[in-house]
Amino acid sequence: MKKIQIALDGPAGAGKSTIAKQLASKLGYVYIDTGAMYRAVTLSALESEVDLEDGEELGKLVKTLAIRLTPGENGQRVFIGEREVTEAIRSSEVTNNVSFVARQKQVRDALVALQRSVASEGGVVMDGRDIGTVVLPDAELKVYMDATVEERAGRRHRENIARGMESDLQALQAEIALRDKRDSEREVSPLSQAADAVYLDTTHLTIDEVVDQLNALVNGVLQ
Repeated sequence: MKKIQIALDGPAGAGKSTIAKQLASKLGYVYIDTGAMYRAVTLSALESEVDLEDGEELGKLVKTLAIRLTPGENGQRVFIGEREVTEAIRSSEVTNNVSFVARQKQVRDALVALQRSVASEGGVVMDGRDIGTVVLPDAELKVYMDATVEERAGRRHRENIARGMESDLQALQAEIALRDKRDSEREVSPLSQAADAVYLDTTHLTIDEVVDQLNALVNGVLQ
């Protein structure tokens, strides 16, 4: 059976990563978390004290990083070289700064090339903010996932609590709204819905319901 490219886009907290993992597992596809790549660069930049607005320096930094995504028992594991950074890239400091790094053209050019290479053979589920518009413009299935700011903040709040992290729901709502603004207004590859993408509001849907809807869309493409 033909294996296709599936592009899932949407704002922070829309459930893209969780859904993409489960859909990929259901289909026997490879899951590619592009957000984790940008987070890994952001973590390294913060640790190296590189100016997050300096595209040239960030571009040089990216070229020195061997970013790897590997499957693990509890989900995807993220490495920079031999160092595992799976948990470190989810810190609030990285979360609040990744938008600055992700809007730098030099960073995006380097990571987009890597993402396209991984997806070239098909059989991938890739999530991010510009997958259907920039990274995989010819993907056979594109879906734009969305949810209200309140719902997305609530999801992030519950995730933080589950990880044993301190979490302020109101602060998260403000942070997510600000990140939406940054992602949508950046000059390079802004967050937007591809013209041929299916819009899916996940606010009142369970994870299983979203996966079932996406699986039905996949079957429709393959028929």
